[in-house]
Amino acid sequence: MSTVNQTTTFAETRQPRRFGRLFRWIGIGMAALVLLALVAFGAMVAWMNYVPADLDISTSLVTDNGLYRASYTPQYEPVPINQIQSWTLHLETEDGRPVEGAQIRVDGDMPQHGHGLPTRPQVTEYLGNGDYRVEGLKFHMPGWWIVEFDITADGQTDHVTFNLIL
Repeated sequence: MSTVNQTTTFAETRQPRRFGRLFRWIGIGMAALVLLALVAFGAMVAWMNYVPADLDISTSLVTDNGLYRASYTPQYEPVPINQIQSWTLHLETEDGRPVEGAQIRVDGDMPQHGHGLPTRPQVTEYLGNGDYRVEGLKFHMPGWWIVEFDITADGQTDHVTFNLIL
């Protein structure tokens, strides 16, 4: 009868422990990456939902250079989400006279999200007495929105920004 003498070297006995440590470090690294991703995601969500405490949500404002007083009246109250709507924009001079025949550019976005309106609203009609119909407004999600108007009348241009919380 023959006997086989099995001898193992030190390196052979250490191999399983070496792989165990490697896998443990890989697991720790993966857990750290997941934790970092969760913290980054939480910070991003907090930033995207941040609204300044002193945000002016007035529907009537003086334009940036004080040339006009602008106010809007939405088609629906409260302003709906995910529905195309129109507003009436009223413009008057600083002494209260209606602004007639203005050229008006409309734009809007969500300041914290970095995207604009999903539509291209525009002034479609002058209604008289300083009132203009703005059509094609659509706010596709809740949050802080701004709607901006660039107003040119009688050779003078000014700008106004309205804040909305939907």
